[in-house]
Amino acid sequence: MRELRAEAESFPIRGQFAIARGSRTESLVVTVTLSQGQALGRGECVPYARYDETTDSVLAQIDSVRAAMEAGCGRGELATLLPAGAARNALDCALWDLEAKLTGRRAWELAGLVAPPVLTTAYTLSLDTPEAMGAAALEQAARPLLKVKLAGDALDQQRVANIRKAAPQTKLIVDANEGASPATVQALCQAMADLGVAMVEQPIPAGQDAVLATFVHPLPICADEAFHTRSDLAQIAERYDLVNIKLDKTGGLTEALAVLEEAERRGLDVMVGCMLGSSLAMAPATVVAARASIVDLDGPLLLSRDREPGLTYDGSLLHPPSAALWG
Repeated sequence: MRELRAEAESFPIRGQFAIARGSRTESLVVTVTLSQGQALGRGECVPYARYDETTDSVLAQIDSVRAAMEAGCGRGELATLLPAGAARNALDCALWDLEAKLTGRRAWELAGLVAPPVLTTAYTLSLDTPEAMGAAALEQAARPLLKVKLAGDALDQQRVANIRKAAPQTKLIVDANEGASPATVQALCQAMADLGVAMVEQPIPAGQDAVLATFVHPLPICADEAFHTRSDLAQIAERYDLVNIKLDKTGGLTEALAVLEEAERRGLDVMVGCMLGSSLAMAPATVVAARASIVDLDGPLLLSRDREPGLTYDGSLLHPPSAALWG
């Protein structure tokens, strides 16, 4: 028999983290621990208000499948018991970790994959004034990849211009978090392309993105809020150039790996991203990120403290997780 424990935890953010929808100073996560004998499997998720999730709702979802999990529920059965989302992610990743601990094999071996390489992750610049974002970019100018949060307003072009001036050699990607509109999206994309930006992520609200199929994209456009699981990919392929796979959206590593295969089959590039969580949340995503064209797993770099042991970052280089952390 297994034992399931789930708890809410808080990690303070270094300073403030702001996007188009608001700002915060802490990250609220839910951690799951599955024990079987002496083996412990762990998973972490970040409840996200954009998807109508709270720590309480996620804990309630986890509790609703407690009996099944403790009776030996596997990853396939779990996918039939809970919808894709944060709760299923924490449980799914805990199952991967538990199996790895019980078998003495790494999670990527269990998935039939090679070990993740050392990855280069983006580093996110929080939304602020153009002047403040330029100053922040100057501090991070040595990083090879910066992700820039936009507001979808008239100041975005100046924000990126200031950042480009401060970090002229750095590759830039931008994320509007649905802040723009169907009327302004084409002009925004062209402005970003003119500034040398490599990719724009979710420029307009997910439910209004049909317009993205009506013009030639001057730079690649990535689906984030508009995309969750394999069932979305047919429509996504008509409107976007790549998809942002986040385990909190797919409902865990199991579906994320399936999404990766299907996205590649459809000719979509892949970005692997994260919510603002600790190293425990990032670790499973490295398995998918090994085949991604863009990696954005910088959550722990934005926190004031991380788990121990955590992931090893050398600047923007992210090393594979140790077995003591996950998998």
